[in-house]
Amino acid sequence: MGRKPTISRDRLLDLAEEIVRHGGGAALTIGALAQAAGISKGGVQYSFASKDTLVRALIDRWTSQFDALLGDEPGADPVSFVRHYIAVTRQSQQAMNAKMAALMVNYLEDPATLRETRYWYHGIFARLGGPSLEAQAARVAFLAVEGLFLMRINGIDEDGTWTGMLDDVEAILSRVTG
Repeated sequence: MGRKPTISRDRLLDLAEEIVRHGGGAALTIGALAQAAGISKGGVQYSFASKDTLVRALIDRWTSQFDALLGDEPGADPVSFVRHYIAVTRQSQQAMNAKMAALMVNYLEDPATLRETRYWYHGIFARLGGPSLEAQAARVAFLAVEGLFLMRINGIDEDGTWTGMLDDVEAILSRVTG
């Protein structure tokens, strides 16, 4: 019988998030994670064969958490869905900083990951379909929120203005849709 792991996969992911939060994506290595966990590199590689699999696990964790917060309300009208999306974005972004987002950008360089991301966005746009003014406004608001996310990656939120910009998106959405 093999040795029992001394640290769980979830705990390794917690430590990896801390490394990224404090040192950025470049600071996350198998060696750095092993040191933070107080285990050997082999101990980390027991759970994550490579840095790529570790990063994939982090991204999967973040997107699963976001999707769980978003929920699955197929009957929601586009405007209600986008308002909910903005609220979930606000909530989830408290834990996600620009350094983690930059790690996500590196992750998207993988063609398989890019396909998964496109599939996810297709699902979102399916919920925002329709020719009505409300559906159009919802799509534009969604794109604005996603644009803000990308701008955060580039450091626009250094002075804390990002949430105010989300307020602007919600205000315009309310004006257009009533």
